[in-house]
This record gives sequence, structure tokens and C-alpha cells, in this order.
Amino acid sequence: MSTSAHVNSFTISLPGWLETELKSLPPAVPMVEDRVALVIRLAGLNVTHGTGGPFAAGVFETATGRCVSLGVNRVVPDSCSSAHAEIVALSLAQRRLRTYNLGGDGVPEHELVVNWRPCAMCFGAIPWSGVRSLVIAGSGPEMEEITGFDEGQVPGDWKARLESLGISVRDGVMKEEALDVFRDFARRGCTVYNGRGAGSARA
Repeated sequence: MSTSAHVNSFTISLPGWLETELKSLPPAVPMVEDRVALVIRLAGLNVTHGTGGPFAAGVFETATGRCVSLGVNRVVPDSCSSAHAEIVALSLAQRRLRTYNLGGDGVPEHELVVNWRPCAMCFGAIPWSGVRSLVIAGSGPEMEEITGFDEGQVPGDWKARLESLGISVRDGVMKEEALDVFRDFARRGCTVYNGRGAGSARA
């Protein structure tokens, strides 16, 4: 790897298939279950297309269901360990709305929807983003057991910590459907990009 020149910018790109999906989406997804179903489907497509890990996230206006942004995991394709689905979705929402605070004055309340519990990095990013609620398909050890991913040192009372900051948490929406995506990821033997050593998902 060449180190002869400094890099002064970086870009996280959405895969082409997701850009196509965005064009066919309705402007709003009113039901929370449908928002979760959407990110689970996108996570599955990210695996099918080989364009990243089995994770997707979306930022929605809480009250209306207006879809502000969608993101998928892009760690391996973009050579960026922070390119998790949540970070991608939150960053795109902030750029679209031209604000670093998705819960600031004059901004509608926003909700982050993810197909599993955030890792240690994304857990830390949620309060800084300004979202007022988090909806996830599941939060137990199953994802790590199936895939071999290491989600880092997330506090055992992580839900209570978020709720103490005014961020509500809803867990267990379409859990089995989310687990099916992780099982498919494992069956395919996809790359597991843990920082302390890469490998392949366990079937």
C-alpha cells in the first residue's frame, strides 16, 4: 500500500442496487413494522449482492414515517471500519437535512431503525446524532453466535442509558426475519471483518 501521498477526504458510497431501490420507495413508511421489514430486506440484499455486511439502517420522521435516508454496511467495499449501516444512514440524513442534530430546534423527531442492536461504536453515535428513538429487530447474542462478528463492549444497561437521554428503544420487531439474513450470511461464508482478525462466517 502506497503511503507517498496524504489523503484529505473520504467518501462512503451506497451500492448501485440501493440507489435503484431508493427510486422505487414510497415517500413515507407509516408503520414501524414496515420500516423494520425494509431495513431487513436491504440487509439481505447487501449480502446477496456481495456489497457489504448483513446490516442496514434507516432514518425516518417518527410521526409521519417519511424516509430521510437509508444505509447499508460498507466496511469492506469502502475500506472503512466506521462504515456501519447506522453511521451511513445517520450521516446521509444529516447531510440531507443540513444539520448535525436530528433532534434540534425546528427539526421533526427522527427515529433510527436497524436490523439488530447497534455495536459499541454505533451505540456511542446514537446520542450524538439527535435521534429520539431507536427501533431494532433484536438485541440478543444470536447475531454474534451465527455470524462470528464481535460487536464490542456495549454496556449491559445500554437501553436504560439511551432512555435516560430521552431516546426510546423498541426491541424485538421481526426478530426471526432478521436472523434469517444472518443465517444466509453465514451459509455463504462471507468475510467477517472483526478488528482483531478477519475470517469467514460460521455456517
